[in-house]
Amino acid sequence: MSFRVTIRINTSFTTAASCDRIFDLLSDVPRSGSFFPKVRQLAALGNNAWRWEMEPIGIGDYTLQQTIYACSYLADQEHKTVTWKPIEEIGNAVIEGQWTIQTTMQGSQATLFTQGTLTIDMPGFLEFLLSPLIKLEFEGLIEKYIGNLKKEFEKTEND
Repeated sequence: MSFRVTIRINTSFTTAASCDRIFDLLSDVPRSGSFFPKVRQLAALGNNAWRWEMEPIGIGDYTLQQTIYACSYLADQEHKTVTWKPIEEIGNAVIEGQWTIQTTMQGSQATLFTQGTLTIDMPGFLEFLLSPLIKLEFEGLIEKYIGNLKKEFEKTEND
């Protein structure tokens, strides 16, 4: 028996980097993915579709499971958006989302919206206990990802 955990994230960050510089990095899936923590493998499927294989989720000394999913990506240079849609037949998660990049007085603002559903192959009675921990882990990964991107844009601007 299994259960599902749904996670939604809506966050943004500002940087002195230009919209074009941010778009160039975020629209390059392997480059952007290199800033995301705990990615075990990112495999090209063709037509700007990618299969993500994450390191297994662990809580304490216990390994719950590995998250695997695939998405197709569309980068829109004119509107400064990068959108991803799930390829539902691959893996144990369905992930979708979008980056939106806008000019601000200080430089740029990048807004991330993503949501996903992860199927956990464990007994349903553990959902109450594990669901909040899995959400917390995913939110922490997103925070690290954003932090890594901000450092890259600061480094690039200051070099």
